[in-house]
Amino acid sequence: MWQNTLEKLENHVLAIIRNGGPQQPRGRGVAFLRWLLRQLSRLYGLVVQIRHFLYRKRIFRHHTLGCQVISIGNLTVGGTGKTPVVEVFARNLQKAGRRVAILSRGYKKVEPNLLERFLDTALLRERRRPPRVVSDGRTLLLDSAMSGDEPYMLASHLPDVAVLVDKNRVKSGRYAIGALGCDTLVLDDGFQYLALRHRLDIVLVDRTNPFGNRHVLPRGLLREPIRNIRKADVIFITKCDGSGTEDLKQQLRDLNAAAEIIECTHRAKHLQNVFSREHKELSFLDGRNVTALSGIAAPDGFEDELARRGARIVLRRRFADHHRYSQQEIIDLINASRGAEAEAIVTTEKDAVRFPKIDRWDVPIYFLRVEIELLSGTETFHECIARICFD
Repeated sequence: MWQNTLEKLENHVLAIIRNGGPQQPRGRGVAFLRWLLRQLSRLYGLVVQIRHFLYRKRIFRHHTLGCQVISIGNLTVGGTGKTPVVEVFARNLQKAGRRVAILSRGYKKVEPNLLERFLDTALLRERRRPPRVVSDGRTLLLDSAMSGDEPYMLASHLPDVAVLVDKNRVKSGRYAIGALGCDTLVLDDGFQYLALRHRLDIVLVDRTNPFGNRHVLPRGLLREPIRNIRKADVIFITKCDGSGTEDLKQQLRDLNAAAEIIECTHRAKHLQNVFSREHKELSFLDGRNVTALSGIAAPDGFEDELARRGARIVLRRRFADHHRYSQQEIIDLINASRGAEAEAIVTTEKDAVRFPKIDRWDVPIYFLRVEIELLSGTETFHECIARICFD
């Protein structure tokens, strides 16, 4: 109940933040709230720039750990398709001989209760506590609830790569080096994490919605002003379709003339049953009635992919990003899907890791396995991997 209330509030705020569209909240109260959020955005943007200044002038300390540190992140909150890019970088670095650890914050993982967090802070216990090790590079040790969706997915697909979760990534980096013998650290969502000095900054930009409404939080979805993309060494334009990126590339070159630009797409590979792990070819979707289920930041791309594969979406269920499903929600969805004559329920892999165990699935439930495919800049990508490995 509490989770659903928070998600409804989150969705309402997001609707107010976005501009235009027939479903947008309207009225004097909404206009005032947008004005207020705009003033808060100005304050937030100023604080962000002051923080950068303090790090640049070494008033705040950058930590160095004596190994390669690669940051993969974005300017906006969610929706750029970052996890598959982290996966492809970590896999290629590992294949090239590096001992890789992915360091993540583990967004929306299970946290201690409020009292424990207060005591951890007051007694400085958090500093002494080791990070959560999702995978030590050999064994998957934690589930998605304890690690967060993305770290669990990465650990599942990268059996030879360590994955650690802690909001203090200086601490988790030291642990990865000292306890696990790693020599290359990949910061998942690390562009804004300045406490650890980056050897390489890789920034993702979503072709379909590069900068939102161009406002920083809380009026928009930008974590920092657009001009800060000038710090990037490599820019990945994600969700490309092979055309329509020239204007965006010119914008990016105007902001950062030195960065290499790589275009990629998130290519669907196959369907996999959430419970039995059975694989299906994508042709399975052609002509079938399906239910589309998602709890991600940008569900339109997922649903469009199902339609491109010939699926007829007879029922849609959208939840807030990182929604953790209950047994009753899945059972209700199965019943609704039967009533809508859906032949299958299709969800995202990120959603699938948050599914509870259930005893019945009258309608089969599959997730769409997606991987990164480079459309341009392949040579630049491999040069980037070589630079990390052999510099």
